Amino acid sequence: MTDSLPIETDPALMSAASLARAIAARRLSPVDAVEAHLARIARLDPTLQAFVQVYAEDARLAAEGADRAIRSGHAVGPFHGVPVAVKDLIDIEGRVTTGGSQTLRDRRATATATIVKRMIAQGMIVLGKTHTVEFAFGGWGTNQRMGTPRNPWDPAHPRTPGGSSSGSGVAVAGRLAPWAIGTDTGGSVRLPASFCGITGLKVTVGRVSTHGVLPLSTTLDTPGPMARSVEDVALLFNILQGQDPLDPLTRGIPPIDPMTKLERGVRGLRLGRMPAAEREGCTPDVLAAYDRSLELLDRLGAEIVDIRLPFRFVDFVNASAIVQAEAYFHNGALAEDFSAPLDEDVRARILAGASVSARDYLRTRRMQQDMKRAFERAMTGFDALLTPTTETAAIRLDAVDQAVVPSRFTRFGNFLELCALALPNGMSAEGLPLSLQVACRSYDEPMALRIGQAYQQATDWHTRLPPV
Repeated sequence: MTDSLPIETDPALMSAASLARAIAARRLSPVDAVEAHLARIARLDPTLQAFVQVYAEDARLAAEGADRAIRSGHAVGPFHGVPVAVKDLIDIEGRVTTGGSQTLRDRRATATATIVKRMIAQGMIVLGKTHTVEFAFGGWGTNQRMGTPRNPWDPAHPRTPGGSSSGSGVAVAGRLAPWAIGTDTGGSVRLPASFCGITGLKVTVGRVSTHGVLPLSTTLDTPGPMARSVEDVALLFNILQGQDPLDPLTRGIPPIDPMTKLERGVRGLRLGRMPAAEREGCTPDVLAAYDRSLELLDRLGAEIVDIRLPFRFVDFVNASAIVQAEAYFHNGALAEDFSAPLDEDVRARILAGASVSARDYLRTRRMQQDMKRAFERAMTGFDALLTPTTETAAIRLDAVDQAVVPSRFTRFGNFLELCALALPNGMSAEGLPLSLQVACRSYDEPMALRIGQAYQQATDWHTRLPPV
């Protein structure tokens, strides 16, 4: 198979759900699915740089095994033979996990992360590891030492892929993988989803195990699915979620079925429109796409109501003591070694944690709980809060100011321990994807997915192909 085939027959251009159905029905072989993606990686990844490592031979062996198992009636699950990409922050036994850092280029994992075990148990095939901002500490997607993935929507000018799950976003958008795993501490699933024109789910803390994931902030870190549609995101989320004895944060959080409410639509739901003051700083394209999205959801039967919030979104950009202190705890010694080849922008962020006192840290944790309660009161009677995901479309890399963060609309979701979905909702005048964020209460991922599914069934933004 080659990537020149039409969309109906080229496995690399099929959704993960379509791949799974075709493989299960034996209309498509896992070997063909893997080869199609490897061929596309070989052709496009030298430019896109989504992958740190490609496990081509192992993926081929796994595909051959999956093919034999399925043909003999021994499929282990509905996703047996479906490829996936994994962020280079997540351990696979015997494989190198760099966390986006040259200092860890020889670090081989001694165990496999719980979420990878769950995917492999379903028969999924890991294509390789994708690039990340060093130690996942950055929103633009840049990496001075390991390389910055290329946003596939602008062949002429290098643009921000979004971070920190930059490679996963580019891999899914560029059709190098049908879906991928990212992590989100301040927006790191949703920012690349926005800039790369895909769908990404930030899950609630404890919903998905972080065992085997290199930490940035153990309080805020959340692994999550990235795909081209809400349906694919929901299916992958269903595989990843669940209690894990190796991750204490997952204890007491029973799994839910994200598929049962997926097709219920939005009729009768009450959705919050962000305050008018929050429109400041957004480009006209972003605001126009946001307004059109709310108008569409209104026509689909939702009630769109102005919501009064007890904060400004920018407040959470400044409330960074938690992530700074915890990033310094995990990586401070390395950052203080100025002979170590670190991304200097990331080094500065880590070293900022040295000035966070125990008093500052605990005060911020107390403020976190106070603001969670205040937000819950503000959400009384609402099913979700709708915002743009980012203030702009992807900007050119030569215009990035590392002192400015693109996480104004995303960081509050981590700080307040919410779940949130980012999905494409338009194109800018330059032909770049725009994104809508659906933020819901803690552990209400099915609601976010339900709203997103209704939106995607009425639009085709998520089906657009980048001009790679």
